[in-house]
Amino acid sequence: MGRPRKFDETEVVSLARELFASRGYHGTSLDELVNSTGLLRGSIYKAFGSKRNLFEAALSSLGDDFDQSPESLDLLTVALKELASEDAKVAKICQEIISRADSKNVSEILGRNLLAKMKGQN
Repeated sequence: MGRPRKFDETEVVSLARELFASRGYHGTSLDELVNSTGLLRGSIYKAFGSKRNLFEAALSSLGDDFDQSPESLDLLTVALKELASEDAKVAKICQEIISRADSKNVSEILGRNLLAKMKGQN
């Protein structure tokens, strides 16, 4: 029997979400995830299986809590830009988030978020 986990998975996913939102999926290394979460590589792989699975967990965690904050918008943008065209699961999660969003103008909100970053407002 394996040892029980000694970390809060929700907290790990939240920390990973922040990192992926700020650095992008491809711009985030496993070493950065290790440093950010405090987990060892083996623990990340045992808990999530891969960096991609950890990203999917971070993206899925937006779910009903998609608050249109800059971090949430950034993570959704990363998913759409970097992975959705090549990964059906990520595309499906993005579609679910967009369909549950309070606003019907998600594309406008995403665009404003990107423009604000360009202008240094975010």
